[in-house]
Amino acid sequence: MKDLFGKAILDYQTGNDPQDLITETSISEADEMSVAYLFRDFDEMPKIEQKALEISKGRILDVGCGAGSHSIYLQEKGFDVTSIDISPNAIKACELRGLKKAQVQDVMQLENGKFDTILLLMNGAGMCGRLKNITQFLLKLKSLLTEDGQVLVDSSDIIYMFDDDEDGGKWIPGDSEYYGEVEFKVAYKGQAEKPFDWMYIDYNTLQNAALANGLSCELIKEGEHYDYLAKLKLL
Repeated sequence: MKDLFGKAILDYQTGNDPQDLITETSISEADEMSVAYLFRDFDEMPKIEQKALEISKGRILDVGCGAGSHSIYLQEKGFDVTSIDISPNAIKACELRGLKKAQVQDVMQLENGKFDTILLLMNGAGMCGRLKNITQFLLKLKSLLTEDGQVLVDSSDIIYMFDDDEDGGKWIPGDSEYYGEVEFKVAYKGQAEKPFDWMYIDYNTLQNAALANGLSCELIKEGEHYDYLAKLKLL
């Protein structure tokens, strides 16, 4: 892994000629993304993210924390926040920004911790990559929750991106098992990361998966563009 996403974050934090990231998926064209967006403060965050931060409680785990903007807001509010990401460069930037508990860590390998709130923001459900991995992913999150703990996760239903077919349904190209599965590519400063699996999960599919694995699923807020925030708890 070249850690280009993290490199862009660290370049921005240290003023090392940060440039736009180029992101592309198997169902969308290449798009420029300003790294500055990852450093947004609370007022600049989408309403869904603001809501998640407002209802966060207790000991908090921020999974895939990126530049650490959500964690910083919560830490400043006095919460005990552990921020994890698989990107060493991103974690370095988080430490430079003043996060006290930032660590390079894959949530699937995290042991010996119990949290009152687990945050999976900016399409955090996508981390499991493919729908076939969702059971293992949810069971891991479940093992990290306190008895009254909550998982706050946002995602989007991307069915709107597909064309209608002749039967009035949707024409889904490719051979993926689920229409929300995409291949994601990142490029930065002329370098390209190896493509990786990513997933957008519609609310009903998430709810069914949660219930099948002993978790309740509640729709907390819907966004302006097919996106939503859900809360999972132990049944």
